Amino acid sequence: MGLRLAKLERFGFRRVTASANAEAGAMWLLKIVTVLLVAAAMDMALAHALELPGKLRLPKDQYLAAQAIYYPGFRFGGVAEPLSIAAVTLLAFLTPPVGAGFWLTVSACIALLLTHAVYWIGIYPVNSFWLRDIRLEHAIRAFFAVDSGVGNRFESAEWTYFRDRWEYSHLARAVLAVAAFVLLVTAVTR
Repeated sequence: MGLRLAKLERFGFRRVTASANAEAGAMWLLKIVTVLLVAAAMDMALAHALELPGKLRLPKDQYLAAQAIYYPGFRFGGVAEPLSIAAVTLLAFLTPPVGAGFWLTVSACIALLLTHAVYWIGIYPVNSFWLRDIRLEHAIRAFFAVDSGVGNRFESAEWTYFRDRWEYSHLARAVLAVAAFVLLVTAVTR
């Protein structure tokens, strides 16, 4: 048995131990969970982007009425975004830093970080401004109560400025989220 194993090892075969199986299983599970989290985060961004053509046709009153429907439900999907960043970061950390798989995972992580940055720079200030007079649940109200520093600047702006900033920022997020998803799936299937 030992001689046969030594011959196999010379040709690149190695003995698979229980710990190696457990490690491979844990990595496989991490990859699946990471892909699911990134897909969930991508879904939120895509949902907003797919609404763009229809929402740009709405007059001000209808548009603003439609905006208020997002905040209670999208907060649950929004949790997937920071979790997806954490999972992809962990996956990149655990992936050997050689080959395309590692760099595709790192690129997916960068795309997710950019997606998150677009939210805080382009969307959050508009949300905070629009929601300042709307009655929201306590947790949502607390989240949007953080001063974004744009209140006085926005007072004189035309409503279409807010609409366009919000809608096109979501379009940019959708592009980045899809890129992150494709990069990640490519990385984990290599």
